[in-house]
Amino acid sequence: MLIENVNLTGHFLIAMPNLTDPYFARSVAFICSHTQEGAMGIVINRPTDMTYESLYEKINIPLENSTVAHKHVLYGGPVQLDRGFVLHPANELTESEWDSSMSVCNQVMLTTSRDILQAVAQGTGPEHLLLSLGYAGWSQGQLEDEMAQNAWLSVKAPSTATLNKILFATPHEEQLNIAISLLGFDPMMLSDEAGHA
Repeated sequence: MLIENVNLTGHFLIAMPNLTDPYFARSVAFICSHTQEGAMGIVINRPTDMTYESLYEKINIPLENSTVAHKHVLYGGPVQLDRGFVLHPANELTESEWDSSMSVCNQVMLTTSRDILQAVAQGTGPEHLLLSLGYAGWSQGQLEDEMAQNAWLSVKAPSTATLNKILFATPHEEQLNIAISLLGFDPMMLSDEAGHA
């Protein structure tokens, strides 16, 4: 099956059980950009051992906002692991507020500039956010090929409220099952074995 001219920007990408790549097994990625040149997304359900507190120490920004100190930084994917990526809800101020932001969809922004990290440290940044190191990237046609091989399923949240709930208000260990449930079936129905007639 050939998958062409599909734009998955703003969709969740769910790893199928037969995807055993250690970077992506049992992962959910949120696709931030999908064009003819390729795709990029952030894995949202892989917390690392690193807390915000330890990350802020490494990047020499004083963390005054103690409410986020013990949150865990996410492993966003294997590309640019030394760079921070912040997913956060969009608002009217966001476009001009940060030095380097892009709109993923009407509801969500991806910001990569240091100023958002400074604002989070001071307690003036977005109230809801996911902070990851690295991102997942696919070259031209690669994601389409992987989907044709049943490595991934994609699904779009039916509403802004559902999207924000999955991204920002769901424990990471539950995000996979909740994303699968958007497809309309029980996560237990996904087996590790491919079916043969």
